[in-house]
Amino acid sequence: MQYRRFGRTGWNISEVGYGMWGMAGWTESDDRQSEQSLDLAVERGCNFFDTAWGYGKGHSEELLGQLLKRHADKRLYVATKIPPKNFTWPSKPEFKLEDVFPASHIVEYTEKSLKNLGVETIDLQQFHVWEDSWAEHEEWQRAVEKLKADGKIQHMGISVNRWEPENVLKTLQTGHISAVQVIYNIFDQAPEDELFPLCEKLDIGIIARVPFDEGTLTGNLTKDTTFPEGDWRNTYFVPENLNSSVDHADALKPLVPQGMTMAEMALRFILSNPQISTTIPGMRKANHVEANLASSDGKGLPQELVQELKGHRWDRQPTEWSQ
Repeated sequence: MQYRRFGRTGWNISEVGYGMWGMAGWTESDDRQSEQSLDLAVERGCNFFDTAWGYGKGHSEELLGQLLKRHADKRLYVATKIPPKNFTWPSKPEFKLEDVFPASHIVEYTEKSLKNLGVETIDLQQFHVWEDSWAEHEEWQRAVEKLKADGKIQHMGISVNRWEPENVLKTLQTGHISAVQVIYNIFDQAPEDELFPLCEKLDIGIIARVPFDEGTLTGNLTKDTTFPEGDWRNTYFVPENLNSSVDHADALKPLVPQGMTMAEMALRFILSNPQISTTIPGMRKANHVEANLASSDGKGLPQELVQELKGHRWDRQPTEWSQ
């Protein structure tokens, strides 16, 4: 496992972290399987775990809390997220801060997360949605600084809405934010335009989420793929998105190096960018952990392949199904 400096926090975190949404927010999740996968990740050198209260109403946080107890001898970094008060993902430009993140709500859900995780301080607390129009509102700023002063959080971050990497730029310049979490993968390269240069200038850590484009970049989806009833992916892979996603993935298949899966190529593309602090694939099974963490060997991808993959950038606009 390779480690990278996480912006101004100064932490050295595993460049492949652990995304924990699938352990409570998707169908077919199994706690025993999750625990085994989490333990294996720690054994393989993963030390950064990203969860949220919104993943199973705190259940994912509880699983992480149990992991921390089982590995109390290791320094594991915990990142979680405050749900919007109106419980609407993503936020919308017309939403007001007081309806999404009033100070009392920021404090209340940080306390809930502390209890679920069984810790006295959260390494990285994050807003689970955001609108840059809230940048200068003092209410959230004061709440964040009080949580830091009280020792309940070490740093604050923002998880940016899907396909809106610029919807945080003013907020980052307030000085209250230490990390940004954004969708970045072979298709979603837009964060390179404005967000990553600003993060580099301000020394803000970057968490690349959705490395496989919700599964498209594993190369395993077809236009006939279906998901179990109640699975979140049914609302995301509506026909217009599924068909187009499969077409874009199929165009990549000839580029996958011999002996490599498309999923590995997708992870190595992200890790080839030195601006990324960590990427957080979702991993529910041990074989996923083994495969994904093995991508962290310092080799990345050949530069000529990275440049070829840059030609597969796919700029998309937020729609009703792009939660």
